[in-house]
Amino acid sequence: MKNLFFLVGFLLCAVAAQAHVGSAGVLFQGQAGPYRVMVNVEPPDVIPGTARITVFSEGNNITGVQARPIYFRSGDEGAPSYDDIAAVAGQAGQFQGIVWLMERGSSSVQIELNGSLGKGQLVVPIVAVSTAQRDMPSSLGWLLTGLGLFLVLLMVTAIGASVSDGLLTPGKVLSSQQKRKRWLNMGIATGICALILYGGSGWWDSWAADYRQYMYKPLQATTKISTEEGQRMFNLQIDTTNWAQMRRGSMLSTLVPDHGKLMHLFLVRTPGLDAFAHLHPERRDSTTFQAYVPRLPAGKYLMYADIVQLSGFAETIVDTVEIPDLSPAVTALKRTDEEDTYVVTDPLNDPKKVPLDENVVVCGAPGTRTKLKDGSYVVWEGKAGNTYKAGKPYQLNFEVFNPDGTPATLEPYLGMPGHAAIVRSDGSVYIHLHPVGTYAMAAEQTLKGRIADTTRIYKRPNPQVFRDSINRYLAHLKTLPSAEREAFLMKEMGMEMTGSTHNGEEHTNRISFPYSFPKDGQYRIFLQIKRSGQVITGVFDAKVKDTTTL
Repeated sequence: MKNLFFLVGFLLCAVAAQAHVGSAGVLFQGQAGPYRVMVNVEPPDVIPGTARITVFSEGNNITGVQARPIYFRSGDEGAPSYDDIAAVAGQAGQFQGIVWLMERGSSSVQIELNGSLGKGQLVVPIVAVSTAQRDMPSSLGWLLTGLGLFLVLLMVTAIGASVSDGLLTPGKVLSSQQKRKRWLNMGIATGICALILYGGSGWWDSWAADYRQYMYKPLQATTKISTEEGQRMFNLQIDTTNWAQMRRGSMLSTLVPDHGKLMHLFLVRTPGLDAFAHLHPERRDSTTFQAYVPRLPAGKYLMYADIVQLSGFAETIVDTVEIPDLSPAVTALKRTDEEDTYVVTDPLNDPKKVPLDENVVVCGAPGTRTKLKDGSYVVWEGKAGNTYKAGKPYQLNFEVFNPDGTPATLEPYLGMPGHAAIVRSDGSVYIHLHPVGTYAMAAEQTLKGRIADTTRIYKRPNPQVFRDSINRYLAHLKTLPSAEREAFLMKEMGMEMTGSTHNGEEHTNRISFPYSFPKDGQYRIFLQIKRSGQVITGVFDAKVKDTTTL
């Protein structure tokens, strides 16, 4: 009985998972038809459960907002009807509401906007999976146990009365035989109820064991640095132990490229966060990825590797790796990908300790001018010494200027005006940001394609055939000149450049990233842009306080 009621509480434990670490919500920023909006989706921690949606719009042209979930498995044909998202009283242009998520796995929230300018629609990719379990409060457990025993007592009493007192005519009393019959039937009823409870408890135990077995567990990998002809080589091998029981199957053969790369690898030296690399390892076989290590200083590095499944399910593999010193005999370094980059900077909390390196940049802060490697500089909009509030959505705005102070011209980098990676000082928070939001672009492409597909139940492709087609796609991208490749990626992601506009917005020297810092602490932001064919990295520090301590 106790197990049965405990396991009711066991259901209350699912959490959003995505290709980031420590950031549960998903932010979207951009155009939805004629409207420019920011959308914050907070997935539930219970599946089935409700996702909380907040829509912020520029101006007051939107009069109504509706939302519904669309699951990758069932697509648009199997999606429920829209739910209304209500306007927030006293907050112009802000709407808030919920949608129910009834399935685990890769899904999305489709939002429809109505207003004086017509209709707009957008899709926000989200993922919800079971990741933890909670104990039921002891007081609630005892209450439910007491109610259960009371119901059993009522049932047994009612069955006994039905063969004794319930058959008596007015004025009669029970005979000895009728009393024996009552007690006999009550005993039988008690035994049956006990068997039902025992069987139910066993069924729940079995279900709970399955639940624990199939709870989402982050991908695990072994990472190391090897040496090949004096060059340092990063090696990542994904652990596939017990994958058959976990139903992961051929997942690694059906990975899809994000921004034209099968894996995005970020290395950040700890504890100072004073060295950073953004690499793109190549797949050697289904479980192994490799990349040449740039001229990073030796030390212990946090490792975050982003991949996206065919369903749009984005994951981040987390590990640490020791990088040894580079051999003095090596003068020319090899690169796995021409867009692999690194930078070194001053350690966290030690701004005077600026290292000597050809790729050094001094860390900046809100409201200050930060010089880049090519002589240009970046200004992070905001007040000097600004402190951010945990849990509040922000637009992190950066402006890039030429050395003479004129607005700089930014080139597309992996199909975007820029990228950013944010890491908390202890490594517990990591996210790879784009100007459009906190989700993987490959996930958005996949889910939009699934919505357009009229198939009710998705049929997975042959893993080997799919993997070979992706390998040919990646090989073709490598043959393209840089400008042609960027144009191809932008078109593929719906981020085409037309005249002076980019994705329907004015293309300027300003880049904006939506983000909500999940908890207090010190964060380091690595901003990456492209100028004159070179990827340049700027570094910035942010202080975040919990709203209860501000």
